[in-house]
Amino acid sequence: MIPFDEFLRNYDVKKLDERFPVSDFDCGDEDLNDFLKKEVFLYKEQLLAMPYVLTKKDDISKILAYFTLANDKISVTDFPSNSQFNKFKKENFNKEKFLRSYPSVKIGRLAISKELQGQGVGTHLLRFIKMYFVADNKTGCRFITLDAYRGATDFYKRNGFNFLQKEDENPTQLMYFDLVNVGL
Repeated sequence: MIPFDEFLRNYDVKKLDERFPVSDFDCGDEDLNDFLKKEVFLYKEQLLAMPYVLTKKDDISKILAYFTLANDKISVTDFPSNSQFNKFKKENFNKEKFLRSYPSVKIGRLAISKELQGQGVGTHLLRFIKMYFVADNKTGCRFITLDAYRGATDFYKRNGFNFLQKEDENPTQLMYFDLVNVGL
C-alpha cells in the first residue's frame, strides 16, 4: 500500500474538465468505464454531480481514478420506520440537534484504474474526500453517503462506513460515514 503522504506528494485530485482524456480509462467495470466516457459531462452540465479525477502530479495525460460528488441528505424516509430513524439520531446527536434530515455529500461513483487497484488508492481517495469536507466545510455537511455494490461493502466498512439500514438482498447497500469521526 502506498503511504498517504507519498500519495499526496505524487498525485493530484482535480475537477474533471475537457482537458482530461476519458477514453483511455479502464477500471475493469464496463458500467463505471462507460459512465466516465459517455455520461459524466452530462451530469456535470446539469449540475447533478461534480466529477473529480486522480492523475500523477503535473500530468493530466492519464486518468488513474475518478469519483463523483453530489449533495445528499440522510432523512427519515431513508429508514423503514420512524423508530429506526430516531435510534440513528440518538446514536449520532445530542437532543439539541434532532432534525428531520441531516446534510451529507454522496459519492456517486468511485473507480480506480486497473493498474492502481490493490495499492490502497481507493482508501486514500476516501480519506482525501473526508478531509476535503472537514478541513473547510463550506456548507455544513455531517455525513458522506454512498450506495455500495455488494462486492464493495467490506472495502467501505474497512474505511469506517456503516450500513444506514440492516444489510439486505438489494444489489447496492446505502452506507454512511460520520464526518465528526475524522481526526485532522
